[in-house]
Amino acid sequence: MAKGLALTIGLNAVDPKHYQGWSGKLNACEADARDMAEIARSRKFKVQTLLTRRATRSAVLSGIDRACKALRSGDIFLLTYSGHGGQVPDRNYDEPDAQDETWCLFNGELIDDEIYKALGRFKPGVRVLVFSDSCHSGTVTKAMFYATRGAAPAAAAAGTPGVTLRYRNMPREIALRTYRAHRAMYDKLQDAVKGNPAAAVRASVILVSGCQDNQLSQDGDFNGLFTANLLRVWKEGHFTGSYRKFYTAIVAGMPPDQTPNFFTVGATSRAFQGQRPFTV
Repeated sequence: MAKGLALTIGLNAVDPKHYQGWSGKLNACEADARDMAEIARSRKFKVQTLLTRRATRSAVLSGIDRACKALRSGDIFLLTYSGHGGQVPDRNYDEPDAQDETWCLFNGELIDDEIYKALGRFKPGVRVLVFSDSCHSGTVTKAMFYATRGAAPAAAAAGTPGVTLRYRNMPREIALRTYRAHRAMYDKLQDAVKGNPAAAVRASVILVSGCQDNQLSQDGDFNGLFTANLLRVWKEGHFTGSYRKFYTAIVAGMPPDQTPNFFTVGATSRAFQGQRPFTV
């Protein structure tokens, strides 16, 4: 019988001690993590949830590692992240924009190559499902562009009188200050990951992201915009289509300046993609 494990992560703030005085306050990321955990439990996953202060680098990597060791072919791992997206300079030359993308965890950033290296430890035949409600998350990690390079989100905010939109991106100046303050740490982490870690993934991975690489994901009062639409489409388990149909229905409810992405890594599995979402 197949086994399902889930790790849901949500950060409404980060540690200013690491991020050079920036706390990155958000409203709805913890709620996103709790709601994704609720879906997972309803589908018979065993769930671990990490919120804000508990969502450290070591806790997240340990959670993924435990799943790698426990799961076999036919099993499934659900990984969800709600929080800020960040960036550090690329050191293994696998990024066209010369930047590695990150998840901003409480005590430090988790680099895209580290995520792929962790996914590469899953055994062949394991299904991995990732939802990332963060800025620049089109492929979790690749070809990131900061808000200063695209005016769509700012234009959307300007067109709604009295509304101040919050986005889940670490400002560029904070990203640069944080990297410079901890350069030895981040360079060492990248140097420990050789080649292209994504190419070594043997499991079948589906990512459904909150936006495209050159877009921003909106925070909200109750849920992030992407997660809110995911919950609307899931409709407390009444949705019965495939992952592709699930993704298409989510996109239909999103504004033009935030378009979720469907992306696969590792072994292609048509059977996995054709399943009802969250099937163990």
